[in-house]
Amino acid sequence: MAKEGFPFVIVPALLALIAGYLQLWPVAFAFAAVAAFMAYFFRDPHRFIPEGDDIIVSAADGKVTRVDVSEKGTLVSVFLSPLDVHINRSPIAGVIEKAEYIKGKKGPATSNESSLVNERNSLTIRGEKITVVCTQIAGIVARRIVCWNGVGDTLEKGQRFGLIKFSSRTDLLMPNSVELQVKIGDRVVGGETVIAKIK
Repeated sequence: MAKEGFPFVIVPALLALIAGYLQLWPVAFAFAAVAAFMAYFFRDPHRFIPEGDDIIVSAADGKVTRVDVSEKGTLVSVFLSPLDVHINRSPIAGVIEKAEYIKGKKGPATSNESSLVNERNSLTIRGEKITVVCTQIAGIVARRIVCWNGVGDTLEKGQRFGLIKFSSRTDLLMPNSVELQVKIGDRVVGGETVIAKIK
């Protein structure tokens, strides 16, 4: 489990114990259920990172809700529901060249506009063959973006670099030279699902 989840689990668990001690069983059950859900939400399962220098993996678990090819590059958006794993992983091996946090709004993460107006944190990661921009985007429920790495840090492909608390979205902007391996509606797994191949 991600360490950021400990307070969300410990507090309701303690309240459940206190309510149980006072024999307030419905209250104890409710707090125990909250603690169990929080432990589930902040889970951090092991992932099997696919080998190969010519692949880009998903930065998040969830559903592909947008695929957009423009002069800026190829953008793939993944929406994370409260039931998805919320750990973010590096799509390629490389060095963080730029990190930019924007306070922004708390609009729906499913909206394409959220990429421009919501609270977000973008990492520009330069690999040996390609440079990508991975953006963590907060939604209506999400209240904090967590990023453990900064400019100058080296990331391995599939390495954890942060998380977004509760429902959110992760955008991955790649050069148009990539060969996409996913489409809108696909379910992806962070660190495992191949999003694109480098031509």
